Amino acid sequence: MLKKKIVEVMQQSYSGINPSIADWKGQEITDFQEDLRIRVNAHISEKWFYTHMKSGQSSVPRIDMLNLLSRYAGYANWDDFVFKNKERISDETHPGHKYTRSNRFFILIPLLTLVIVCIFYGLFRLFNTREYNFCFHDADTREAIAGNRIEIRLLHEGESPVNYLSGPDGCFRLKTDQSKVKMVVAAQYYHTDTITRILKKLELNETVYLHANDYAMMIHYFSMMKVDDWEKRRKSLEAMIDDEAMICQVVNDREAKGMILYNKQEFIGRMTLPSGSLKNLEILGTTYRNEKIMVLRFRINDQK
Repeated sequence: MLKKKIVEVMQQSYSGINPSIADWKGQEITDFQEDLRIRVNAHISEKWFYTHMKSGQSSVPRIDMLNLLSRYAGYANWDDFVFKNKERISDETHPGHKYTRSNRFFILIPLLTLVIVCIFYGLFRLFNTREYNFCFHDADTREAIAGNRIEIRLLHEGESPVNYLSGPDGCFRLKTDQSKVKMVVAAQYYHTDTITRILKKLELNETVYLHANDYAMMIHYFSMMKVDDWEKRRKSLEAMIDDEAMICQVVNDREAKGMILYNKQEFIGRMTLPSGSLKNLEILGTTYRNEKIMVLRFRINDQK
């Protein structure tokens, strides 16, 4: 349409000029160059004219050239030309319809691709999701740690931990499509450990070995056993507990809630004197320094 407008302007000065720019040659091109210079003080080369005006290829000129040619045709610039000929462009060439179809194409194809990718991803996760069975065993005896509450904190990169508890059989079941899991495992009378497992699709049963917290277990046994050799028990406790240890008894009953603090000698005294022994002591947590108990938290289980 811009070419047609250019021809109309040229015909004002050269009435006999060929109405088809594609057929302009020699003198006609020279006359256009001269008229362009006179009207808008601009110049285009003959090579440019052949490339963009005569060529049947869809070689789009730069916007500055489109602005220049639009001014020659009587418009402020290319945008002004497009705006003022919008309805005619739609009626004659339907570029708006093409633009709409093109837009639909460029919107629908990526959208369809995204839907297909999501479907395949969903199917991939569905068919790759497995239920894994993690069973916890004593590292020394190789026996299952059954009937003991085992806390599992599942760690996900970039996410908050998710907490689980094992079943009465000492096992924990997890459905996942991941190839690796990382968890922090804490069991009473066992050292807390961070476990990492590479999961195999055909091996759904995993055995995890935990190392016993020997000192905590011995103190628990001491509280339940009737031992006549108090001096031997005292020596054992002396060897297990750091001189600066902080020992806390957690109190949680209807009448009072809080803590009772002991130093090392007070705690040993309570454990070794028949009149003041701590019966059915349940260890809640321990911290070690130089292979000795530095912090000990416990409670008295009255139900035993």
